[in-house]
Amino acid sequence: MSDPILELRDVKTHFPVTQGFIFKRHLGTVKAVDGVNLTLGRGEVLGLVGESGCGKSTLARTIMRLVPTTAGSVVLEGKNLTGADADTARELGRKMQMVFQDPYASLNPRLTIYATLAEPLLVHRMCPPADVPARVAELMEVVGLAPRFMQKYPHEFSGGQRQRIAIARALALQPRIIIADEPVSALDVSIQAQILNLLAELGRKMNLSLIFIAHDLSVVKHISDRIAVMYLGKIVELGPAADVIERPQHPYTRALVSAIPTPNPDTERARQRIVLPGDPPSPINPPAGCNFHPRCPHAQEKCKATEPPLIPGEPGRTVACVRLGEI
Repeated sequence: MSDPILELRDVKTHFPVTQGFIFKRHLGTVKAVDGVNLTLGRGEVLGLVGESGCGKSTLARTIMRLVPTTAGSVVLEGKNLTGADADTARELGRKMQMVFQDPYASLNPRLTIYATLAEPLLVHRMCPPADVPARVAELMEVVGLAPRFMQKYPHEFSGGQRQRIAIARALALQPRIIIADEPVSALDVSIQAQILNLLAELGRKMNLSLIFIAHDLSVVKHISDRIAVMYLGKIVELGPAADVIERPQHPYTRALVSAIPTPNPDTERARQRIVLPGDPPSPINPPAGCNFHPRCPHAQEKCKATEPPLIPGEPGRTVACVRLGEI
C-alpha cells in the first residue's frame, strides 16, 4: 500500500492492575493491545474480527485517543498522532470519527437530535451558525431520516434509527476515516442489513476509509475489502476478505470460519465445526511463544518457544504461525 491514510506501528495499549487505595501495589499488566501493525488505504474497508476480549474495541479507542497509547505510534496522513500537541491532535482528530456499538448509550438522552448533530458543527466551526439548521437537515437526509424529526429525543426512535443518527453525527465533521465498533450487533437482523448497506453506500459516495469491527465473520465479509483477525491483542492473519474466509491459513481463523452458519440445511448438517478447547488465556499472563498454542490442535514444541511474527503467505496475505505451510 503505497499511500495509506492510517498506519499503526507496533501499537501497544497496556493497563496496570493494582491493589489498594492509598498505597497501591502493582499486581500485573493487562496487555489489551500488544504490538499491532496495520495500514488502512484511502477508500478501503478493513474488517477487524476476533473473540470477545481479544482487544478489538481497545484498539479502536487507542486509534481515537480515547485511551492512551503505551507504545508505538498512530500515523494519520503522515503525521504522528501519538506525540502530537493538543491543537494538532484536535485538527487531525476531526478526520477520524467513531460509531459505537450501543445506539441506546452513545446518544445523550437530554439532547434533541438537532442539538446532537449541531454540537460538533458549532464546536469545530464547520459552517456559520445561520447555516447549521440546513446542514443538520442534510445530514439526516443522508442517513435516511426525515428532517422533520430533528426536534425529537433519542428515546423516540428505534435502535436502527438511533444508529443512523450516530452515523450522521460521525459524518458531521466530514471525516476521512470512520471506525465502526460492532455497529449492528445490538440490532435486529433485518435492520443490520440496512445499516451495513448504508455504511457501504456512504463509503463509496464520500470516499471514506472504514474500520469495521465485529465478531461475526459473515457480516464482515459482506462489507470489507480486507480482514484482520485478532487474538489476545495481536493480529494473527491479514488478507483480502474473500481469501481469508474461503481459504483461512491460521488455525484460529479456521475455527472462526467453521462457526459461520450456512442457509442450506444439507450443507449445515455436513459442516465440520472446529471446537477449540479451553478458554482464551488471560491478557495479564499470556502464554510464552505463540499466544494461541494452548488451544491450537496443531501446536508443537517450537510453538511454545517462538513468538511468530506476521509472515507472508499467499499473495497479499500475512499470517502469524511458525507452522505456516505445514498444516
